[in-house]
Formats: sequence, C-alpha cells, structure tokens
Amino acid sequence: MRSSLIGKIEKAKRYAQEPDRVTFSGFTAVFRGENDNHKVSYANEIWHCSCYFFSQWRICSHIMALQQMLDRMLPKEALASPLEIQSLEK
Repeated sequence: MRSSLIGKIEKAKRYAQEPDRVTFSGFTAVFRGENDNHKVSYANEIWHCSCYFFSQWRICSHIMALQQMLDRMLPKEALASPLEIQSLEK
C-alpha cells in the first residue's frame, strides 16, 4: 500500500512538470485586482469577468493576465481576443 502511494506521488511530480498534459475546458476564479475582486470564468469557449471594462469590451486585463498565466493549458480558442475572433468570422 505504501509503495503504491509513493508511486502516485512520484507520478504527480512528473505530471506537474508537464503542463502540456492539461487543457482547461472551464473554470471560475477570483482575481484580486487593484481596485476590487473580480470573478473571472471560462466555460463553453467563452470568457466572462465581473469588471466594468469587460462589460464594454468583452476582454479585460484580468482575462489577459490569466491567458498569459495559463497559456499552455488553455485551448487555442481561449487565447484569442474577441477582436481576433470577430475578424476571423468575417
């Protein structure tokens, strides 16, 4: 029993060194901004943030920061800005 647990711990350490194995399909996080906390979510290939700027532009610094932080673990659709998506749709 103990050796199997040790094996799982070793495997977890190896996986942690290989973030390319993980792709987020959805999540919710609280981003502590300079002025307030903001709820940021990604689900069904759509970002959302509770900040005012997002309500006007469909993108914000909180989402852009998460895109940079999670770069290799997000699907390519999650890395595109709404402006890039609009230009591709035309």
